Amino acid sequence: MFTLKEAVRHHKAALRLVGSRGMASLAAYEDFGKNVFSGKVADEYLKKHGASKELLKNAQWVAKDADTVANAVFDWAIDRGANVYCHWFQPMGASGVRHGLTGQVHNMMMKFDANNEVAQDFKGKNLVKGETDGSSFPNGGLRATHQAGGYLAVDTSSPIFCRGDTIFIPSAFVSYNGDALDEKTPVLRSNTALSREGSRLFNLLGIDASKGVQSNIGLEQELFLIPREHYYRRPDLQLTGRTIMGKNAPRGQEMCDHYMAPLSSATAALACMQEIQDEAWRLGIPLKTRHREVAPNQFEFAPLYGNNTSQIDQNVMVMQIIEETAAKHGLSALLQEKPFSDVNGSGKHNNWSIATCDGINALDPDDVLNASGNEEAFPIIMAAIVAAVDDYGDLMRMAIASPGNDFRLGACEAPPAIISTYLGDDMTNYLESFMNGNTHKYEPQKKTLDLGTMEVLPFQVPAEDRNRTSPFPYGGSRFEFRAVGSSQNVSLVNTVLNTIAAEKFGEFADRIEAGENAADVARESLKKHWKVIFNGDNYSLENQEILTKRGVWRIDSGVEAISTLTSEKNVALFDKMGVFKAAELTARQQVLYDHYTGTVEMEALTMIDMINQHVIPSVKAAGEGPVADLEAGVQTLKEGLSGIHEATSSQAKAELARVLRLESMIEIRAVCDLAEETVPAELWTLATYKDLLFLDSHSVTEPDYFGE
Repeated sequence: MFTLKEAVRHHKAALRLVGSRGMASLAAYEDFGKNVFSGKVADEYLKKHGASKELLKNAQWVAKDADTVANAVFDWAIDRGANVYCHWFQPMGASGVRHGLTGQVHNMMMKFDANNEVAQDFKGKNLVKGETDGSSFPNGGLRATHQAGGYLAVDTSSPIFCRGDTIFIPSAFVSYNGDALDEKTPVLRSNTALSREGSRLFNLLGIDASKGVQSNIGLEQELFLIPREHYYRRPDLQLTGRTIMGKNAPRGQEMCDHYMAPLSSATAALACMQEIQDEAWRLGIPLKTRHREVAPNQFEFAPLYGNNTSQIDQNVMVMQIIEETAAKHGLSALLQEKPFSDVNGSGKHNNWSIATCDGINALDPDDVLNASGNEEAFPIIMAAIVAAVDDYGDLMRMAIASPGNDFRLGACEAPPAIISTYLGDDMTNYLESFMNGNTHKYEPQKKTLDLGTMEVLPFQVPAEDRNRTSPFPYGGSRFEFRAVGSSQNVSLVNTVLNTIAAEKFGEFADRIEAGENAADVARESLKKHWKVIFNGDNYSLENQEILTKRGVWRIDSGVEAISTLTSEKNVALFDKMGVFKAAELTARQQVLYDHYTGTVEMEALTMIDMINQHVIPSVKAAGEGPVADLEAGVQTLKEGLSGIHEATSSQAKAELARVLRLESMIEIRAVCDLAEETVPAELWTLATYKDLLFLDSHSVTEPDYFGE
């Protein structure tokens, strides 16, 4: 038997081995992907029941072959050690507060038969449909308590997967009347709209889209990893995900020393990230990239591209895995957008592209030209997207109005709340030339870098640099929506991108089918919407003023952005595209308001507790500090909360909550931080930024002796 100390040492040694696996053999990776029911894995089990993986490519299996698939899934589950299944869905109002962002009820896949022997209790009807009590999920008035049914239907675009003893069935979640109560259903509807309208336009341009059009995304997930022992000494981090007070440490990110620095084996972060990647790959999630980010203790994961519904599902599961794995390594993962003041917050860059179901990338000029033989096709597609950004920038801003983005947008770490698009000089000049009547192949410039050495030969780079200040830059074969918040379920973001693109594709197709020249339609559109293209520094206040005067969408307040969801033009858009009914938009808007207000209320109540239970006692113990100002701050918070409670509408409550958060709480925080500066360290009971942000210099590791 090991002593506890020896067990810990052996455990650490085992974790280190995860990072030292050699690549001479792939045997260590043979289980990767086996926990997802697709491809070769699904084929093996479906063949036992007279089918193959091809069956899953057509959603009609739900109606015609559900029992076959259910039997194959059951056999696979048993072999994977699972005996429970659940319909896995994504309720509204989950970001930043609900662990895993999902809902689920677990049911055994077995029963006792008449002989009291265990028998299979998982049939096609159990697989494809479920029902649950939907009464306690945010719904925005779409259903009453006495109309509590929530109905679940399998999403065939996202594969079933296994984690632990449970089979997870990705599902849509709707009311008895078919109203969307979830994040997934609108994305699926927007996919239908994009495929329908995109296919019309692409076929007119000579691109074969007979099999449909789809949206592909890749999501870069940023996060913080902090010592769990100090996390327990921060009620604000435990209850709200961000520090609502805290004096800056003497060191921050001024030296940029954390960005892409080595992942040190002397802290728990590397082993934690390795385990996260390992589990993700077993689930069929290709979590390819890991690195340190700019702020101390900030990190990033990024996967390979995939279709939007499966990528959203995978990201939601990755966020859950991150939180659970961090705890196993003595860490806490913070996914909120701005957990710490005065260092960078976290985003989730949403890389978005459009392709035919045959794999032709509609945002890649060479792909489009090769597929169509039409030099006008690519600039016409780009013209439609530019028009979409210009007309519906308010919706793009609304889609990123998460509570955490209040503190992140425009803070020289994320683009400002002004929705423009960066195309780069080459693409801008190309589209401008097209707009002025010229048609030719897009040939971006390249330049050669010669370092003047024998060892490093001259090499080529694109003529365009990256523009990280733009909210929606073009990246050669995709657009990157950089302003998305790290804690978000990005379903609404992609619902908006798909829908606004679909509407413009449909508008172009209508005019072309009516007899207008396709290039003329696009040129007219570019002239009308050119103002939304901006290749400069979006952080510059002077440039922000220029964009504002141009009439580009600028909505600084997240609460105000939410109000645009039900504007007349936006209701008409979603109705026309079949994505949201008016009642669904009103309900979703109320959920967004209530989510914002609820977040602020939790933060204010936590601040009251922290002042009363920690800050004031520490100041009194020290015998000096702003006691009267702190007590006055508590009273201000209570009065602010009372005002919110007395407001009569969700919008009014959210507007008051924003004032409380961005004015009163910031002023009170300054008093708390002054108190922390005054009180001796041994009397301060809250974990400090110094405690929380520097794993590299604060981690204690046992020395490894040769031969042990």
